[in-house]
Amino acid sequence: MNFKSIFLIVFLTCFVGCKEDVLPKPKAMLRLEYPEMASKKLEMDCVYEFEHSKQAQLERKEDCALTLDYPEMKGSIFISYKNVEGNLSKLMSDAQKFSYEHVGKADNILEQPFANDTDKVYGMYYEVKGNAASQSQFYLTDSISHFVTGSLYFNTKPNYDSILPAAVYLQKDIRHIMETMRWKN
Repeated sequence: MNFKSIFLIVFLTCFVGCKEDVLPKPKAMLRLEYPEMASKKLEMDCVYEFEHSKQAQLERKEDCALTLDYPEMKGSIFISYKNVEGNLSKLMSDAQKFSYEHVGKADNILEQPFANDTDKVYGMYYEVKGNAASQSQFYLTDSISHFVTGSLYFNTKPNYDSILPAAVYLQKDIRHIMETMRWKN
C-alpha cells in the first residue's frame, strides 16, 4: 500500500467514526383532547336517576339496565340493576368477584369506598390499571332495596397506554354518576 491509500483510509475512518452518537427518537404519542365534561340527567322510567356526560348515547335495556356509549372514544359504560331481596351480601360478593376477575391482566386494582349518607347511596369503585378488559367497575346500593353495578369497556384490544386518556375521561363520568345517583321511592 502506498502512503496515499493509508492516508485516505485513516481520513475516512476518522471522518466516518467521529459523528455524534445516533440515538433513537422516542415514539410520538397522539395527544387526545376531549370536550369539557358537561352532564345531563338520565331520562328513564326507573327506580334510580343520575347525571351522565352529554357525550354519551343512551341505549336502554330491560329491567332498568342501560348502556352509555361513547362512540368518539370507542367505549361503553354498562349499568345493570337488581332488587335487593335479602341477598345484599351475595350481590356485593358477586360485584367484587367480577372486579377481581381482571387481576390476571391488571397491574393493580384500586378500591375506593363511596358513601353518600344524605341520599343513602353506598358502594365501591374499582379502578383497574393495566391491560385488563375493563378499566373500571362500581356498585351502588341503599343496603335495603336497590343494587346497581357498572363497568367500563372499550371496543378494542386492551392496551393500557393507548386507552388511558379515554379511560381517565370516562372514569370521571363514572365518578359523577356515582355522586349524582339518587333512588326514586
